[in-house]
This record gives sequence, C-alpha cells and structure tokens, in this order.
Amino acid sequence: MSDIAHQIWDMKYRFRQPDGTPIDNDVADSWGRVAIAASHGEQPENRREQALSFAEALAGYRFLPAGRILAGAGTGRAVTLFNCFVMGTIPDSMDGLFSALREAALTLQQGGGIGYDFSSVRPRGAPVEGVGADASGPVSFMDVWDAMCRTIMSAGSRRGAMMATLLCDHPDIEEFITAKRTAGRLSNFNLSVLVTDALMEAVKADGEWTLSFGGRAYKTLKARDLWDRIMRSTYDYAEPGVIFIDRINAENNLGYCEDIRATNPCGEQPLPPYGACLLGSINLARLVRNPFATDAELDLDELEKLTATAIRFLDNVIDISRFPLEAQRQEAEAKRRIGLGVTGLADALIFCRIKYGSPESLKLIELWLSTMTAAAYRASIALAREKGPFPLFKAEAFLNRPFIRRLPDDIRDGIARHGIRNGLLTSIAPTGTISLFAGNVSSGIEPVFAYAYQRRVLLPDGTTKQETVRDFAVEAFQAHFGETAELPEYFVSAQTLAPEAHLAVQAMAQKYIDSSISKTINLPESISFEDFEHIYFEAYAMGCKGCTTYRPNGVTGSVLTVTPAPDVPSQEPELQKDGDIVYMHRPLDRPDVLIGQTYKIKWLDSDHAFYITVNDVEKDGRRRPFEVFINSKNMEAYAWTLALTRMISAVFRRGGDVSFVVDELKAVFDPRGGQWMDGHYVPSLLAAIGEVIEKHLILTGFMTAKEGGLVADERKSAAMAAAVGDGVPAKHCPRCGSPSFIKLEGCDSCLSCSYSKCG
Repeated sequence: MSDIAHQIWDMKYRFRQPDGTPIDNDVADSWGRVAIAASHGEQPENRREQALSFAEALAGYRFLPAGRILAGAGTGRAVTLFNCFVMGTIPDSMDGLFSALREAALTLQQGGGIGYDFSSVRPRGAPVEGVGADASGPVSFMDVWDAMCRTIMSAGSRRGAMMATLLCDHPDIEEFITAKRTAGRLSNFNLSVLVTDALMEAVKADGEWTLSFGGRAYKTLKARDLWDRIMRSTYDYAEPGVIFIDRINAENNLGYCEDIRATNPCGEQPLPPYGACLLGSINLARLVRNPFATDAELDLDELEKLTATAIRFLDNVIDISRFPLEAQRQEAEAKRRIGLGVTGLADALIFCRIKYGSPESLKLIELWLSTMTAAAYRASIALAREKGPFPLFKAEAFLNRPFIRRLPDDIRDGIARHGIRNGLLTSIAPTGTISLFAGNVSSGIEPVFAYAYQRRVLLPDGTTKQETVRDFAVEAFQAHFGETAELPEYFVSAQTLAPEAHLAVQAMAQKYIDSSISKTINLPESISFEDFEHIYFEAYAMGCKGCTTYRPNGVTGSVLTVTPAPDVPSQEPELQKDGDIVYMHRPLDRPDVLIGQTYKIKWLDSDHAFYITVNDVEKDGRRRPFEVFINSKNMEAYAWTLALTRMISAVFRRGGDVSFVVDELKAVFDPRGGQWMDGHYVPSLLAAIGEVIEKHLILTGFMTAKEGGLVADERKSAAMAAAVGDGVPAKHCPRCGSPSFIKLEGCDSCLSCSYSKCG
C-alpha cells in the first residue's frame, strides 16, 4: 500500500484492542476478519468455502464493501454494518416528534446516516388543538435535529450525516428552500425538495401551484416562481437538491408494498420508513485487461463472478449486522434490500483509451452495468432457490414493476419460478475514502476529479509529510510510459467536462441501477442561471431520479485549485521532541498581568449564579484569549467547571484558530431542557457559557460578529490568497484547515486529511 492508503486503513478500518493494540497486523488480516464474519450468514458446513470465496473477492481491492462493514464486521462492537437509514414517518405531535428524535439519536450513535421527510409536520402558524397555540413548522424542528446531531457527533469519532426532504406543495416549502442561507444553520443536514411530476408539468405550462396541508390550501403561486426559487437557491448556495419523487416510486421494485418519501444523506438510496441499505462496489479499474493497449477490455467473466460473490456477501451481512432499532431490523429482513454498485469507472474508461462522456464511453458503460445488473439478479435468484425469497415477495406484483419488465427473459422466468432473495440489488454510492484506500481509483461513476494533488500524511513518529497523490490510471500510465509522458486526450477531469457529459453518464447508468445514484455535476462558476436551470430540465427529461450540481460561488467557496499554488508561510504546527514525546505547538508563557472581563449568568436549575472570567494576552497589537475561569457557589458544578476551564485554557494557550471552542460549547444539547436568554433559546448551560465566550471574543475584536469567525491575520490571509480561484475563496477543512475542501458526490470532502461530511 501507499503511505496514504496505509494511513486510511490504520485510522479507519484496522481492528484494535480497546487499549490500541492492533489485532489486524496487515490488510490481509482485515480481509480475513470481514470474510469470516460475512460467512456466518451461511450454514456451518458452508462457512469455510464461502469465507475463502469472500476473501478472494476482497483481495486485490476488486470488491470493496462500504467502510462500515470493513471497520465493524467481526469486531463484536455495538455498531451497525448498514451505511444508511431513512427513519420512520414523523408523527405530527409533540410526543411523536421527540420520540422520532430519540430514534434518530440512537441510529446516529451506532454510525448510521439518516434521512427524514418532514412533510408530515404541520406548517408554521397552523393551530395546535387543545393548547391554544400555533405550530412552529417543520424547519424549526429541523433545528432541534441538527443540535442533537452535533451533540452525538461530539461523543464519537464520526460526524453525523442527515438528509431532510420536504414535498414541493408543503406550505413551508419556501422557508425550507432558504433555510441554510443563514451561516451555520442546519450544517448537519443535506436538504432536498421532493419534486413531483405535477410540479414539473405546471412549470412547463406556466400554471398555478397550490401549497396545502391536511386538505387545507394555504397559498397559491405561480409554479414557475417556486421552481425559480429552488433553482436560484441551488445556483447561489448549492442547496437544496432536487429529487424526482414520483419517478422514484414509479420505478421502485417494491412499489407494491411501500411508499418512499426520503433518501439517505447522499441520495443514492431512496428508502421507505425505517428502510436501511448495505453498500458495496465492484472496482472496475482492477478488471481491465491490457490497459492502454488497443485491445484493452474489461473482463466481463470476472465481473459476473465478482458480482455473484458480492451479492451473496451483502445478503449475508443483513443477517450478521446489529440494528439501532428493531423496526429497522424488521424492515431489512422483510425486503433484504442491498446496494451493489461500481467504482473506478472513469479509470477503467481511461485504461480502455475512451474519453468519459463520449458516445463510445456510453456504449461501454451500458455493457458493463447491464452485465453487472444481470449477474446480480441471477445471483439473487440462485440464493432464493437455496435460502428462500425475501418475505414480502409477491411474484405477480414484483414481475409487473417497470424495472423488472426490462430485464432479460431468462431472469424474469427465474423470478417467476423461484422468486428472488433481494427486493432491490443495485445502487451507486459515493466511495471517496474507500476508493483512496484502493489506490486512489476514481470514485463511483464520477470522472477523475484531479490527476494529482498534495496530501498530508501522518508518520509513525507523529510528524507529517506532504505526498503527491496521483489518480490510479495516471500512476499506471506513468509507470508504463514514463513520468514525463504527455497524457493523451482521453484523460479528462471533472473541471473540464461539459455538463452534458456528466448528465449522459448519469442517465445511462440509471437505466441499469434499480435504486439510485450519487452523482455530482461539477459546473464552472461562470455558467449562466439559464444554462444552470436547463441542466435540471434535462435530468428530468433523461430519466434521472434526482440531480445534484456544484457551482463554485462566494458563499460555498470554490473547488480545489489543482495547479501549483504560490509559496505561503508554513501552517504545520511547531514540533519539539523531548525523548519519545512530541509536543504540538508549545503553549504561550503566562504574563504576570492579564487583561480580562467577568460575566454573570443565571441558570434555572441552579440557586447560584455562574461567573465566567475570560483573560486575554496582548500580542502584536491584538488581544487574543489566554485563559478562562468559571466560578459559582454551586458545589455540584465544581468538578466539571474546573475541568472545563482547564481544558479551554489549555487550548487557548496554544494559539491558532480557537473559535471552534465556541461552536462546540454552543452545540451541547441538554435533554432536560434549556432556557430563554436575551430573547432566544439556549439549549444548555454549557451553550450559555459558549455564548459568553463568543460575546467576549467579539467585543475584543478576536472574532467578527457577522461571520462568527476569526479576524484574518497575516498567516490566514496568505493561506487564503493561495487558494483563491477567480476571486472566490476556497473552503477550508474544519479538521485540518487545508483549503483542499471540495464538493464530491454531494459530500464535503477534504483531499488533505480524508475528512468527509455528507450533512
């Protein structure tokens, strides 16, 4: 493995004892652990044979189960092996809402991303019978979910990921569309509008559109005005996304027994209430014979064999996985839904000397995906003969679904005779970290994003080094033809592709995927609004189930600039070694006298006030926070306030961007309830302390009130200048601060440290 692939394996997928001692000595141990775990879905006499088959498919990175399977299978940990869930329908009552919130918290705690449809919640201003009050609307409750997600995130290593959807005729749809324009609001959510066929027809006809709830019409407006509002927000802010919900339900294999109103956070899995899905990918880049030769071709026989093994593997994982909720287990076992997809497609096209998005590429994509899908259905029929079909299988209803009617006759005959083991089988998911782990193959069905970029690699002694990461196909090309060889014209990247090429690939792939696809259409900042809007009309006309675009803009930033940046002062932390200990950025020395301020807050469940003192040090003509003290006569709070002040002070004394302390404190949610302070709701005492610190940092000029971020200093200005593209600042990674923060397959991803966030 490369240093980066080894780092990802070591940090994310390597099994260790609680004290950190490795159990997996190498990647082969990880493959073996996962293969043996999956084999326990078999009868005892078959386990050895299937474990060997699974291990063979995993070796060489040809079949790549999703990260939760690699990290959790065979470990005995209380985690789910399912990547994503859609939660139950939200009841339109206070008790029901907070019961749903609890279920979401339990699911996030075990590592599952979640999707929610908030269309069942009554709109803002609707009467709440029996209490003489008006409803606050679904968007206000999304704020509660967002705060919960931040709290769960602070207790674990994974950042929570959530999707929120709302029907296009809900009375609060206009508020939903603009909800994320407030900086920092709903940061753990992706938002998508459920667009119906009726709205699309009304837009085409320039007709009226009525917003209604519970049989009552609240507002009528021009359909074109609502559509333009969705498009303008997506053009300017990259959200909300668009889901063509009627098409999803019409094409759903299980449409006879379920209704879908939401997707998982990245959109590749439309799911019913309590629906869940396992994900895995066939690495097409590893299946091409004679790369770069005139007779280069993908080994279709090997693709069929791998697909059959992968279907059996994923079906077994349903039986060995934990589930956060019993309702999720019942739903998964009743329909046995899985999502097998591909990755490395763009690299496989390069190996075959074919340009991504060209007519020739579409023919190959059709051949490859139709082969995989047919093999998947045949494998599932064989499993049904051996183990039985999924419990809710009904032959006549299933065979009459549109996707099934398009399958080859022998597959339909097999389903009619034997049934099928899995209700849905295919899905193309984001594979960012997994693809990097597999040698930096192109992700999912995306084009190559960048042929080379710099990434920071953590070394065993705690130091870091910069390493150039090259795309898998580029690495192979240079190894074959020499590092100075010019890349041929069939090497294309996401930055240079026309939107039409993206759409053509997505539409072709969707024909052979029974679920959905996570795909981002990268667009230039200069694209006109009219051309941008046209992409969505084309996506609908071409049969796509949704559309996700990313256009660099002044709000969300620009994508990573892959050309060399000018020299900037080093942002690496100052390292000092003392024996075997590495000190990161030696703390500032404490002067004899500091300037500061003391603030008083009163909390409802405490008889005594809390006094927060923030002392500052003056450096280069600027005040920056140095230490914090929290005092109170409330002895019950003594231990945690002392621990908190010591930790915050230790962070402050190391300098740098410490504004995250405010964000972390303000995100703490107290399940016992918060209180109203200065005209707004504060969710906990710790959040109130965070607001006091924030107020102080703004008053002293260390943070700005408008953006809530650091006032730019020389180091940050220089780093920003290096990341400017066409006058638009790049987004910086919240983990490592690198400007290599991009939108990839609908997720915010850092190319420098592998941080990823789909919410």
